Amino acid sequence: MTRRGESQRRGRGVRAATAAGIAAALTILAACAPVGAPPTPAPPGSGSSEAATLPEVFADGLDAPWSMAFVDGAVIVSERDTARILELDATGAAREIGVVEGVRSGGEGGLLGLAVHEGELYAYSTGERGNRVERRELRGEPGGFSLGGPTTVIDGIPSSSNHNGGRIAFGPDGMLYITTGDAGDRPSAQDVDALSGKILRLEPHGGVPDDNPFPGSPVYSYGHRNPQGIGWGADGTLYASEFGQDTWDELNVIEPGGNYGWPEVEGMAGREGFIDPVQQWAPGEASPSGLAVTDSAILIANLRGERLRAVPLDDLGTSTETLVGEHGRLRDVAVTDDAVWVLTNNTDGRGEPRDGDDRLIVLPRD
Repeated sequence: MTRRGESQRRGRGVRAATAAGIAAALTILAACAPVGAPPTPAPPGSGSSEAATLPEVFADGLDAPWSMAFVDGAVIVSERDTARILELDATGAAREIGVVEGVRSGGEGGLLGLAVHEGELYAYSTGERGNRVERRELRGEPGGFSLGGPTTVIDGIPSSSNHNGGRIAFGPDGMLYITTGDAGDRPSAQDVDALSGKILRLEPHGGVPDDNPFPGSPVYSYGHRNPQGIGWGADGTLYASEFGQDTWDELNVIEPGGNYGWPEVEGMAGREGFIDPVQQWAPGEASPSGLAVTDSAILIANLRGERLRAVPLDDLGTSTETLVGEHGRLRDVAVTDDAVWVLTNNTDGRGEPRDGDDRLIVLPRD
């Protein structure tokens, strides 16, 4: 029997957290009302009092999952190496709704970020000629979703075996924001004519907004090494998490046209012309990937650090941590109206997979 089959037999609703981890999680989540969050799918055991106080495994047996999106109460997940897009039903069972064609998986490349906008599913992936974003009509209803054919939004984003960025999200202004890594070409992060090492901003169908900081260019900010998390506060502030090299990982407040320093600086340098991060961490304690913003905190999923970090919006220089070492590498986090959802990433070639990995974990809020 395959690993996936074995994990499905074990069933759902597995609890895995220490008492200290649970207490820390509930402290964070109690204050985390979501900003414009979608409704929550009903997790297994949601009718019990125990489910209201314990983290749960909503789905398991996932293969290097990278991103998740919520549509009408359904959860859609991307798998980096298989290029599959999965719909998870209310029991956590996975159904394939499509495979993105032409994906070249390897290293950190493959099928990465997902976003949903006006009935279309957007996907960031690595192809033969670089990274690209495509959109597809999302057809049907929850439990029976299918995908239409692809339309390219943007392509030609430099790719490599690492530093591909890959997070996509629609901002409160209705525009599509895309994080790109430097793809191993460090100087390109400082070149505003290059697409690598940037946060890009586009109209939903790929046009360049007239109010972008560099006329005719999709570049919104630059000087990034490998940003993989973006989200907005209720006041419209854009936050981004970023992998550093050997010294500092970063949480940045993104300004239009801002230069965040890479490769000239890493972390808080205090140098004129560069915008410093509001918080920095040693990579071994962080390696931040996806993030979600609530009305009180920024939640950040960490890979090497194997923890969920919460940064209060009223004190961006501090943070608290939960799930430390409990579930291994954490790739993405999302917030719905009464829960926080976390994707593990132990099957990505850098983790130590456990029985049933990878998982989608639910942290209910009171």
